[in-house]
Amino acid sequence: MANLSFTELNVYKECRLLRKHISQLVKKHFPDIEKYRLSDQIIRSTRSITANISEGYGRYYFKENIQFCRISRGSLSETLEHLITAFDEGYISETQLDSFKLHIENCGKLLNGYINYLKKSANPPDEN
Repeated sequence: MANLSFTELNVYKECRLLRKHISQLVKKHFPDIEKYRLSDQIIRSTRSITANISEGYGRYYFKENIQFCRISRGSLSETLEHLITAFDEGYISETQLDSFKLHIENCGKLLNGYINYLKKSANPPDEN
């Protein structure tokens, strides 16, 4: 891979930004009663997104990297579900939910693009 570190990947940078925004949201908008419930779950799911991108990158094997990216994609969906729960409980507004949905969608597109890049790199087309 051309990058020297996973931190240089656009997908990592965007997912890291999402993780930071979620952390700020939880600190400002979630009640203390959710500390060991919803707050903990959403923090864990967003950390899983970036952690799996970095772990997959460190494997140096395309198929393993792809699998870890798929786990990250699942954690993105889990994060969205936690945000929907936060909305349903009245902790965040519909505007906030919609903004996070767009950010999650963008992260998903970047993850899918990265997965496609890895698939092509693992199985390069014949040079005929």
